[in-house]
Amino acid sequence: MTNPPPAQSPDSSTKYRLVLMFWLFVLPALTAIDLAFGFWLAMLHPVLRSVVLVAIAGSIVSYGIRPHLRRRGR
Repeated sequence: MTNPPPAQSPDSSTKYRLVLMFWLFVLPALTAIDLAFGFWLAMLHPVLRSVVLVAIAGSIVSYGIRPHLRRRGR
């Protein structure tokens, strides 16, 4: 049996660039969600509000934006 070759990790500059690009999209996503749904979210407990915001923004960024960033980052 042959072992597959080890996966190459991206160099540190690419990794940091992806992190920077990721956070440049997280803050606007959180802001947009808060502005759009702020009235309904204001009625929630602050901890529950944070959970809802992170769940929505995390899904949008992880499944909608991050794949495009990874393709551009290569």
